[in-house]
Amino acid sequence: MIQTDRLVLRPAVDADRKAIAVMNAGAWLGGVRDRAASDAFVDRVQAHEFEHGFGFWVVERQGDARVIGMTGVWWVPAEMAMPDMVEIGWRFHPEVWGQGYATEAARAALAYGFTRLKLPEIIAFTARTNLASQSVMRRIGMVHDPARDFDHPGLAEDHPLRAHVVFVARG
Repeated sequence: MIQTDRLVLRPAVDADRKAIAVMNAGAWLGGVRDRAASDAFVDRVQAHEFEHGFGFWVVERQGDARVIGMTGVWWVPAEMAMPDMVEIGWRFHPEVWGQGYATEAARAALAYGFTRLKLPEIIAFTARTNLASQSVMRRIGMVHDPARDFDHPGLAEDHPLRAHVVFVARG
């Protein structure tokens, strides 16, 4: 568990599935997820945490213990063809966008990756058009690495979100 001034970052538990499904039901860069797809995502998150001891955590607001998002560091999935890379990512309920929660949580997750896990490098990637996530990346000290930009293999060639940018932070 990680605590910041306003947030608690912790592993996802089964009781979080409903809140995560509500968050995943809204539009996001990977598309809308129904409950089954959201639960499958939680299964992957929990399996990663169990296997590696770290992962993509639930973000709770301290004031009311509400699950408002997820953030963390985890191994880039094999289908992304980025072997031995750890990525940082985040997803927040639209109701809390623009309140600094993503930056606060991501900053804590990045610090965890460097101080506790002793990672030499952590990457983040998002659609070229997702300027909000790129702003978070910059605010937490990440730098764009254009040589690593790529087309997302899970999206069709004509998909408007296929082009992705990669940002890097080094410990």
